[in-house]
Amino acid sequence: MSNPVTTLVVVTTADPASIGPASSLLAMPGWLPGPSFQGMISFANKEVRLLQHDKIIVAEDHLDSRWEQATGEVVDEVIFLSKHTAVSNRPALTIHPIGVPHLREGDAVPQGGKPGWAALPNPRMGPWIRLLKRMAESRGLTPEFEITMEATHHGPVTSKPTMFLEIV
Repeated sequence: MSNPVTTLVVVTTADPASIGPASSLLAMPGWLPGPSFQGMISFANKEVRLLQHDKIIVAEDHLDSRWEQATGEVVDEVIFLSKHTAVSNRPALTIHPIGVPHLREGDAVPQGGKPGWAALPNPRMGPWIRLLKRMAESRGLTPEFEITMEATHHGPVTSKPTMFLEIV
């Protein structure tokens, strides 16, 4: 028998843009308390695990492999829910892969990651951005909100396909 395959959804109480969507997810039927994990609380719903902590998300290096070691569950993908910060201050819903491949060894990494490294992009980014666009249009959020994919520009380090879903 093989180990169950898991999607990790990671949120932080330090970020209202992270907790809002997490609260909406947890209000849906089927969620049960999961195991306590390295100071985080978790919830389980079928193959999805929602991990909630109070740290900065970009500092959670190797969360996927740490979860696998602690639970025996194979992580298939990681989705981080976070606040989007932009110079333009324009409201936005964004999706992006993670990593800092533009930095060289020895460069400072102000938002986590490892110089020269990028995570495998989550193959569901395309479907997710199309869904976000349809949802935003149906709720009259466009054109006020920009719905976009961003370039990778921060950590944390993971070994599984990963994406950030961000809102401002």
